[in-house]
Amino acid sequence: MAITIILDAGHGGYDNGASYQGRKEKDDTLRVTLAVGDELEREGYNVLYTRTEDRYDSPIEKAQIANRSGADYFISFHRNSSVTPNTYQGTQALVYEADSEAARLGKSINDELVEFGFKDLDVVERPGLVVLRRTEMPAVLMELGFINNTGDNQLFDQQFDEMVDAIVEGIRRALPLEGQPRRYGVQVGLYQYESNADYMEEQLEDQGYSVEILWQDPYYAVVVGEVATLEEAAALQARLRQDGYDTLVVNL
Repeated sequence: MAITIILDAGHGGYDNGASYQGRKEKDDTLRVTLAVGDELEREGYNVLYTRTEDRYDSPIEKAQIANRSGADYFISFHRNSSVTPNTYQGTQALVYEADSEAARLGKSINDELVEFGFKDLDVVERPGLVVLRRTEMPAVLMELGFINNTGDNQLFDQQFDEMVDAIVEGIRRALPLEGQPRRYGVQVGLYQYESNADYMEEQLEDQGYSVEILWQDPYYAVVVGEVATLEEAAALQARLRQDGYDTLVVNL
């Protein structure tokens, strides 16, 4: 059975959200919401929206829209802000309570965004937020960087498609569809320090391998390849072993 996700573009209408040098949070959130929704639909998810245009609904109304929709999950997109520009940066997942299905989803999305390039501000409980407290399904509010941080805005603007891909990958990993093809890779290292994982990544890439570093709390896993069958994974593993690497086939 397909999974239904309702996406919420934070703010809207007369509520601009945070603003910085003419940039409005409500515009950024709508742009990313529609792009994520398009990609999720192509993946096979059922996607609904609290808004698809510049319209205002109160947080309570957004929660009510979500509850009436019958969706399985609620994801709201926002951008953070600080009093002084360029003071803080990073991505963060806000949830009603830490030990929950929503927190698992939020961590998966946040991890992918950190891998993409944002600083990690972790998963944080915010039980006072209406869209988290009043929704009847697991609900996550994603803060996609700080709107008044130059580096975060560069990531948002210059690598927008890659950022969207990271969000969708986080959702896909946390909420796999039934019958979704499995993917495999070959793990060649598990490191406590990111610098060691980076060194291994460079070494493998110099030998022509496609490499990804995955955060598997509390370690950095260096994984080679992304293939559809165990036979392909076994062939890749054999090649890596010939090159002198200790290996482990893993699900992605």
